[in-house]
Amino acid sequence: MEFGILGPLRVCAGRREIPIPGRKQRTLLAALLLARGEVLPDDRLTALLWGQRPPATVSAQIYTYVSRLRQRLGTAVEVIRESAGYRIDIGDGRFDADEFDRLSRAGRCELRADRPDRAARLLRAALELWRGPSLGGVTDYLRDAETPQLDEARMAALESRLEAELALGEHLQLVAELTGLVARFPLRERLRAQWMTALYRCERQAEALAVYQEGRRLLADELGVDPGPVLTATHRAVLSGGLALGGPTGRHAALPGPVAAP
Repeated sequence: MEFGILGPLRVCAGRREIPIPGRKQRTLLAALLLARGEVLPDDRLTALLWGQRPPATVSAQIYTYVSRLRQRLGTAVEVIRESAGYRIDIGDGRFDADEFDRLSRAGRCELRADRPDRAARLLRAALELWRGPSLGGVTDYLRDAETPQLDEARMAALESRLEAELALGEHLQLVAELTGLVARFPLRERLRAQWMTALYRCERQAEALAVYQEGRRLLADELGVDPGPVLTATHRAVLSGGLALGGPTGRHAALPGPVAAP
């Protein structure tokens, strides 16, 4: 059985999708999956289902949702009551968030080992698991609690994938993608440094310097800070000619090491 939260909540048994009706029931399943086999306490589950205004019949309603979920999932999956909470055991089922974590960690390990070709393949596979914004179809309470961490993990994997592909000499293909990403995330300094690197290697040094100046202005105006070490080092490397592919600073010196797994 396969469970997916990297997009709208989805449950599949082979090629057959198992519908999980109702936002509360989908929230219950997603919250249990994200607990990764640990007990999810009743008070935490209540907050994820109803926020700060639970109904008077909260225990009975949770029991009903659990019963219905068990019926939907069948015997391959156990939803277990333990002390003051519930946990889920998916047996040999596949959970896309766990698969994403495994692939992205492996990709970062390959990147640290200076094997960018393997890193790029693993990180692409991790990112391909995403089907859209995570946790579609659940309550706002669960989405607000969990999506920041999920989205940050996705961005870290994306930045690592871009670093691997830059190391493979794919700067020509990456300029357009990085242009769009920096427009969407203008304060992410690692992306901006990667954009500068790609531009420089495309013999667009003036544009790379302009990208730095724009980033410095935005950081000052929005956050009141100066560029961090990654962006500063990349700027210096552009000025010194140290970003040539395969040169002493061309691969890693101007870019941060892989981000620790979330």
